[in-house]
Amino acid sequence: MLHLLYMLAFTVLAVLAVSNMLRNLVRLGTQMNKPLPNTSQAQRPVPHPELLDESGDVINEPLLVMRSINIKDARDQLDALYDASSSHDDVHEES
Repeated sequence: MLHLLYMLAFTVLAVLAVSNMLRNLVRLGTQMNKPLPNTSQAQRPVPHPELLDESGDVINEPLLVMRSINIKDARDQLDALYDASSSHDDVHEES
């Protein structure tokens, strides 16, 4: 008996979910076809604050420059960092 009740409840929830999804798709489709209201002011998009300099002007330079290095150079740099940190820890442990 509980199995039938569970199946009925699941079926009702599934029908509600699918009908809600279809209703939202139809509403979205009708909103996409509507023309945008005309505004008297020309609105320009506001850039993100991190893309502005101190005076509020847009930065026209790249924010992140990455250079490619080969595996050997990357491994050497990581080994140097590891050796520097392990020698630093050894000094604290000895004293």
